Amino acid sequence: MKLGSTYTLSAIAALLDSPFSGDENLAVTGINEIHRVKHGDIVFVDHPKYYDKALNCNASVVLINKEVEVPEGKGIIICGDPFRSFNFILNYFYPFEFPEKSSQFELGEGSKIHPTAVIGKNVKIGKNTLIYPNVTILDNVIIGDNVIIQSGSVIGSFGFYYKNRGSHFERLYSCGRVIIENKVEIGANCTIDKGVSADTVIGENTIIDNLVQIGHDTVIGKNCLIAAQCGIAGCVNIGDKVTIWGQVGMASSVTIGDGAIIHAQTGVAKSLEGGKTYFGSPADESRNKLRELAALRNLHKILEQKNM
Repeated sequence: MKLGSTYTLSAIAALLDSPFSGDENLAVTGINEIHRVKHGDIVFVDHPKYYDKALNCNASVVLINKEVEVPEGKGIIICGDPFRSFNFILNYFYPFEFPEKSSQFELGEGSKIHPTAVIGKNVKIGKNTLIYPNVTILDNVIIGDNVIIQSGSVIGSFGFYYKNRGSHFERLYSCGRVIIENKVEIGANCTIDKGVSADTVIGENTIIDNLVQIGHDTVIGKNCLIAAQCGIAGCVNIGDKVTIWGQVGMASSVTIGDGAIIHAQTGVAKSLEGGKTYFGSPADESRNKLRELAALRNLHKILEQKNM
């Protein structure tokens, strides 16, 4: 997510009232969660397990809770609570505003919106798009041409991203967008979370069935088919022409290669190569799972023979 203007490392440190190391004039242009960072971005890390990953990612500035050696070309800001400091910056540049009952938005020629739909601020809707009854489109959503969003779906809700504080869970502010490209169809009662600090993207010609959940900052490619009751976590990368059948569950940050087929009720806990067919939990290639099932069916016979 861009900050709107270019700031310096020293200016961001002053905003947080925290010490820093690195070039005080280092340019800062955005803020992003670690899975989506780019050069110029701020990122945070608050656990030693992830220090190296954060310090060597594409971000230019790292909010961290320990003094460390500063990588060349980067800056660090030492914060007592990097999560809270990151949240402060998000809310400072993009303060939360409750959606208004009615707001102005861009609507393309030929598009139709049912009177019961709710449309937030800074929403852009392309041409010949249909928004059905009781759809909620929250702020900062971009929808392309020839899109269909069926009844009851919610586009742009908060991302599911919390830090356990012991006595409660603290939310990471969601300040990103949802981008729905041309010719996408979204079924009834689907939920698509906005990015925490980047974009959740649904690629052109992708078809989504009813009751599908798509998490924050997930990017889905073009010409995908996603059946009912799938749950896709945040920061997932799905390639083009992927087919995902009903009740598939995906863990955060996995990548699914182009052309993969994932059968119903599969549990995806790690990245999958494209061009292959998968099922089972944990997911594996179908032929491997079939061999496992065949072996399990015959296990009792093997045990009986062993005990004879």
